[in-house]
Amino acid sequence: MKQVDISHKPFVLREAVAEGYLRLRPETIERIRKGEVEKGDPLQLAQLGGIIAAKETPRLLPLCHPIRIESVNVEVAIDEERSAVRARATVRALEQTGVEMEALAAVVGALLNVWDAVKQYEKDESGQYPVTELVNVRVVRKVKSGVG
Repeated sequence: MKQVDISHKPFVLREAVAEGYLRLRPETIERIRKGEVEKGDPLQLAQLGGIIAAKETPRLLPLCHPIRIESVNVEVAIDEERSAVRARATVRALEQTGVEMEALAAVVGALLNVWDAVKQYEKDESGQYPVTELVNVRVVRKVKSGVG
């Protein structure tokens, strides 16, 4: 096992966009909308948690290169049709390697922060999560040196 040698690669603009969803009970979605979540606003918490997750990606993935991230943008919104919260993260860096893992980590980190904030409303009588799930987490776009 080893970290891949990227020393021969040039520094170029790298960008990745990832998104995913956290399915929730309709009642929980309504609580979020009305600002009735005991821990505070899960959507704001998700934005901050997603940014932190992107920056901490090499600590989560041991073979991922630590890179200098130029920007992270995490958008979090309620998706009525899916009874879910959607997170979309855009990560940019002038680097020798891609930023897909950072974008994915941002999405998952954002959605896990929502889950943590609302978990008390999602559990059933036996403490299980019959509805709650992370779904469709994926890279939707990546750019290298301005070429999509």
